[in-house]
Amino acid sequence: MLMIDKVYHAANVLKEVARKTDLIAAKGMNEAGNIWLKTENLQVTGSFKVRGAYYKLSQLTDEEKERGVIACSAGNHAQGVALAAQKKGIKATICIPDSAPISKVEATKSYGAEVVLVPGTYDDAYAYAVELQQQNGLTFIHPFDDEDVIAGQGTIGLEIIDQMPDVEAVVVPIGGGGLISGVAFTIKTLFPKCKVYGVQAAKAASMERSIKKGEPVTLRHSATFADGIAVKHPGDTTFAMVQQYVDEIVTVTEDEIASAILFLMEKQKLVAEGAGAVSVAAVMSGKLKLNSEKTVCLLSGGNIDVNILSRVITRGLVNSGRNATLTIALVDKPGQLEGISRIISENGGNVVSVQYDRSNPDMAINSCFIKLALETRDHQQIKDIEAGLAKAGFIIVKSPETNACCAI
Repeated sequence: MLMIDKVYHAANVLKEVARKTDLIAAKGMNEAGNIWLKTENLQVTGSFKVRGAYYKLSQLTDEEKERGVIACSAGNHAQGVALAAQKKGIKATICIPDSAPISKVEATKSYGAEVVLVPGTYDDAYAYAVELQQQNGLTFIHPFDDEDVIAGQGTIGLEIIDQMPDVEAVVVPIGGGGLISGVAFTIKTLFPKCKVYGVQAAKAASMERSIKKGEPVTLRHSATFADGIAVKHPGDTTFAMVQQYVDEIVTVTEDEIASAILFLMEKQKLVAEGAGAVSVAAVMSGKLKLNSEKTVCLLSGGNIDVNILSRVITRGLVNSGRNATLTIALVDKPGQLEGISRIISENGGNVVSVQYDRSNPDMAINSCFIKLALETRDHQQIKDIEAGLAKAGFIIVKSPETNACCAI
C-alpha cells in the first residue's frame, strides 16, 4: 500500500531532474477568476511523466538495472523513461504505437533509447512490450499501474498544496490513472477537504466507465487525438485508488479539447497537447459545477505534433465562431459577388477564400454555388452576416449554424 512517506521520498529524489512547475492564474476562464493552471506542460521532457519514470528507475536494484528496462508509451512516458535511463546509465527499449506523433518518437530517440514502433494503439504497444520483456528478461517499467510511478506523480500534489495551501479543487486528466492516483492520494491524505476531479476524453473513457460499473472494463475502441490518455483498460491499482480518492469523473468531446487548446495558446500563451488540456476543457464546457471554489487545472503535457496542432487550431476557431464557411445559391450574373462582399464587410467579416461551382446537377442552368471562407469575431457575427445576406435575397444553402441544406 502506498504511504505518504514514499511521495515525500520521491520529491527528494526528483530534485535531481524535475522542475517545480509554476502555478499561474488563468484569466478569463470563469467570472470568479479563481482558476489556476499547474504547468506540467513546461516540465522536463514536456510532461509530468518524467516524475514517475525517474523515481521508478531510481528504486531499481543493481540486477534490474543490469538487465535493462523496457516500457510502452504513447510518447510521454517513453521520454520520461528514456531520459531517466540515460541519466542512470541503463539501456532502455521503448515500444510506441505507430500512430504516436513523430515529435514524441524523435524526442524519445534523442535520449538514447531504442524505439520499437508497434502497429495499433497504446494497448497493442503494451502487449508487445510484455512479450519482449519475457523473451529478453528485461525490467518492465509500467506507465501507470506501479506504486513507485504513482508516488512520483504524487509529488505534483505536494507542490500544489505548497503553492496554494487554500486550494479547494484540483482537476486532473485521466488515462490509465497513474497521475490522478498519485495526486488524489497525496491531496486527500494531507488535505481531505479538497475535491479531486478526473477528466477523460469521451472517446477513451475507460476509467469513467469502469468506475460506473464498479470494476475495470476494457474498451473496444479509443479514438481520440488526446493520445496521451487513449487507454482502453485502466490499471488495477489505479482503479482502486480512483475509487477511493477521486470525487467525480467527467468526459469531454474532441471539439471541447480543441477549444481548450486554442484558449490556452491565445489567452495564456501556453501550448498543451490534447491529453494535457482536458482539465481546462472540463471547466470551460461547464462539465464541473465549481461555483466559486479555488481550483487548479493540471496541464499534464505539452508535446503536441505541429501537424495536429494546425488542425486543432482550425477546429477551435470554427467552434468559437472565429472561422465560418457559407455556401450561397445565386443566379450567375455580374455583380453578385460584389453584393455579397459588401454585406459581409458591412457586418465586419473578412473573406479569405472564394470558390465557384457551376457544375452541380441540382441547380438551375443559369445558377451557381459560391462557397466563402470567412474570418469572423464570434457566432453572433456569423448570424448577423447570414441575416444581412438573407435580407438582400441571397439563399444560404449551408451554414455552420444549422449545418443543414435547403432546397433551391
